[in-house]
Amino acid sequence: MSKFVDRVVIHLAGGDGGHGCASVHREKFKPLGGPDGGNGGNGGDVVLVVDSNVHTLLDFHFRPNAHATNGKQGQGSNKDGAVGEDLELHVPDGTVVLTADGDVVADLVGPGTRFIAARGGRGGLGNASLASKARRAPGFALLGEPGEARDLVLELRSVADVGLVGFPSAGKSSLISVLSAARPKIADYPFTTLVPNLGVVTAGETVFTMADVPGLIPGASEGKGLGLDFLRHIERCSVLVHVVDCATYEPGRDPLSDVDALEAELARYTPALGGDLADRPRVVVLNKIDVPEARELAELIRPDLVERGLPVFEVSTATHEGLRELTFALAEVVERDRASKPVQEATRVVLRPSAVDETGFTVEPDPEQPGGFVVRGERPERWIRQTNFDNDEAVGYLGDRLARLGVEEALAKLGAEPGCPVTIGDWTFDWEPSTPAGVAVMMTGRGTDARLEQNDRVSAADRKAAKRARRALRMGFDSGAADEDEGDIE
Repeated sequence: MSKFVDRVVIHLAGGDGGHGCASVHREKFKPLGGPDGGNGGNGGDVVLVVDSNVHTLLDFHFRPNAHATNGKQGQGSNKDGAVGEDLELHVPDGTVVLTADGDVVADLVGPGTRFIAARGGRGGLGNASLASKARRAPGFALLGEPGEARDLVLELRSVADVGLVGFPSAGKSSLISVLSAARPKIADYPFTTLVPNLGVVTAGETVFTMADVPGLIPGASEGKGLGLDFLRHIERCSVLVHVVDCATYEPGRDPLSDVDALEAELARYTPALGGDLADRPRVVVLNKIDVPEARELAELIRPDLVERGLPVFEVSTATHEGLRELTFALAEVVERDRASKPVQEATRVVLRPSAVDETGFTVEPDPEQPGGFVVRGERPERWIRQTNFDNDEAVGYLGDRLARLGVEEALAKLGAEPGCPVTIGDWTFDWEPSTPAGVAVMMTGRGTDARLEQNDRVSAADRKAAKRARRALRMGFDSGAADEDEGDIE
């Protein structure tokens, strides 16, 4: 018999994006072919998919780690890297996805429902995509982003219309076995039911599902016994049925005190999916009336329960007495609950464009470094991850992007001075104001940037090489100096 698992912690990682390629087209009689580096492929996503054939989280218990396929690196001749394949993980209907702190991320209900649990990283752009009027032949490419890594908690909350609640050995498993085709384990000792059992019940034209869950004891809402395992699986139920054992010989227990104990635990429990269990419709089932003493006790306490406004049914799972009336009464409550819920409309995608003056980043003083600043924002942090800091031209390109975004202007307004530490993502820089955004830098060799040299002025040799390259471009043939650096001059 397979083990039932309804709560697991999983470690997911989307695929890494492939790096872009920095390549220059080289072909005979085409000395200035230009950049032709392709883009890297995007990494694959990790997707949770509801599968009606899956009923437990057992697979994740033994294999909690999952990683999607990485994207491939771009190549020359404008060849883009292959996109990583998505990794689909099949989960049971009713799976709730939570963070490690207990915040609900997604509630997966209905076969085919999909949720992207970990997104793959973006592929880096090749130098063919980075070419512009200012940089005609970039000597760098962008790096692929790492995939998103997340630790998530999966909890299974049964999807049922009716939930059977009661003390251990109250007869819940026997009741669901005679009302449906479910065949739970039945024995005469406490906590026979260790896992939820689901059954489908038909009453006329109404079909509904019923859940039999582990028995409840006082303190279950605080985790005693199997309480949390019990309470988690009735959060979605439309109606709760108190199954009371009228033939118990356990000292200190009677049907009224059992109902009071059940009500107290339901009131203390706070469902993670919202709502309040104390507000759900109730039905009381006085079970085992085939025993003469139990029938007498049921008739004695019935007026007290009716006075509380609770529908009461006297049944016997052994002789099937009272089961038909109970089944149709539950069907009526379920239909009434279904009719009260609004019809779900088709999913609509709402686009909320950012305001025209919204920068998308913030600049704040760094509490850990006196005189330093921290830049936060999706785009600046993504650009940091995409930059190859071993390539001076790539670093210069990063500086231009940050300047166009307004980071340098924001730093200047906050009083940043040259040389102060500025942190973006995982990198800390000694800030030096660069050229104004959009101003072209004098052409130098591929992979270099004059602003990062010790001397702010471009050397005479670089000036001469740039002059020869421009002359070659105007004349339409390759000069000796240009042949050395074919396609390498920006």
